[in-house]
Amino acid sequence: MADMTRLAFQSPFNPMTETPFGRTIAASAELFERTTRRYGKPEFGLPETEVDGNKVKVEERVVWSRPFCDLLHFCRDLPKDRARDPKLLIVAPMSGHYATLLRGTVEAMLPNHEVFITDWADARMVPLSKGHFDLDDYIDYIADMLRHLGSGTHVMAVCQPSVPVLAAAAVMAEDNDPCIPASMTLMGGPIDTRRSPTAVNELAQEKDIDWFRRNVVMRVPFPHPGFMREVYPGFLQLSGFMSMNLDRHVTAHQEFYQHLVQDDGDSAEKHREFYDEYLAVMDLTAEFYLQTVEVVFIRHDLPKGELMHRGRPVRPAAITGTALLTVEGERDDISGVGQTEAAHDLCSSLPPEMKKHHLQPKVGHYGVFNGSRFRAEIVPVINDFIRAHSHGGAKALNGAAEAVRPNPREDYKTRLADALGFSALAVDNLPAVTHDLTDIAGIGPRAAQELNEFGIYQVSQLAGMTGEAIESLQGEMPARAAASLEGWVSQARRLMGFPAGPRH
Repeated sequence: MADMTRLAFQSPFNPMTETPFGRTIAASAELFERTTRRYGKPEFGLPETEVDGNKVKVEERVVWSRPFCDLLHFCRDLPKDRARDPKLLIVAPMSGHYATLLRGTVEAMLPNHEVFITDWADARMVPLSKGHFDLDDYIDYIADMLRHLGSGTHVMAVCQPSVPVLAAAAVMAEDNDPCIPASMTLMGGPIDTRRSPTAVNELAQEKDIDWFRRNVVMRVPFPHPGFMREVYPGFLQLSGFMSMNLDRHVTAHQEFYQHLVQDDGDSAEKHREFYDEYLAVMDLTAEFYLQTVEVVFIRHDLPKGELMHRGRPVRPAAITGTALLTVEGERDDISGVGQTEAAHDLCSSLPPEMKKHHLQPKVGHYGVFNGSRFRAEIVPVINDFIRAHSHGGAKALNGAAEAVRPNPREDYKTRLADALGFSALAVDNLPAVTHDLTDIAGIGPRAAQELNEFGIYQVSQLAGMTGEAIESLQGEMPARAAASLEGWVSQARRLMGFPAGPRH
């Protein structure tokens, strides 16, 4: 209704459109609609870049894929005889926002690098049948990507992934892996949160891990593909970030309203662009979130030398062939000054000429990887460092330039499903029938497969269905299965030790 009202008072056929009253009504309607909508996954929208003074086309490809992450390659249309640029793997944070938050980072690095970026999946869109994802899996994913890209790859970690990237490099170094990165750039990351602790760090110290498990972990509701998966919802992460600077966000929306009333289109559009990105959030798997909070922010395992990966100790001192650059912001209120620089002490086997630290004046957390100072002052430092530590023996793209499948954002059905959050009813490549469901009387292989097609694989998922979810699913199932669904849910609840009736 708010959107319809806005359109009505912006229509050229409405005589009040250009009046102060009409602009006020339209502004109020747009402000209300924008503060209540669910923001879908944004697009990178980088169709071209400038290389050697010439505009070249850029094609976005998925070149490596796992259930919880796609590796995107921004393939530039360059002459085949041109000298190769360094390969750069940008590891985006898995902290509530999509990888598109680093659009400016990618755009700034494209002219001088063959850029790849991790496109982490929204946990609510990953079926339970795909398994779990924790910090150990995160480290394995990074190592697998580096092996896929081949030797000579440079890696850049923005904020949260600084810890798993450093851990992956340490494990690969200890294993004498030939694909260990040539250089490692860590930007605004929580390597040692005991240094210059921020409000985020202090919260983790005040609460134990059980508090986080009780208060911020929830189950994905029906009809999302990840139905019943335990997650840390993105909206909680967003509310936490916004509460740290609430007055700034309130002022921004007040100014947005005034810009609309005053018909200041350019200023209003800048507000839309920023908040379309900032308010688009994704869920994290509970196991990854809780393990990260406990290991990184509560116990400080990495700086203490106690971090373990798959039962083996992580030793950054084993790194001898990966150059290290750390970047921090002077006004960072999320990762305090010194927290990222701590990586230099841990990588004690690296000679001084393979280490560099850059403290950027007058920028906060987001200014470390985006904005005018990032482009003008930080990017040249990164470019020079990567070039200085590139070597002629770097392996070619190792097949990574070939897409393993089309970019999912090019499929309108996928984009629509993501925007609606309703793709549980059209999940592709479903696995074999989960035998747990056949423990329910009346559910044979065929009925179990029908439930699988709606994202239901386990008895616990049936037991967790609300009356509303049952009614919604009955409208989509074959008549025979729909008539039996309530009985199956009651049996599932008894098996799980719950009251037989559906949840409300």
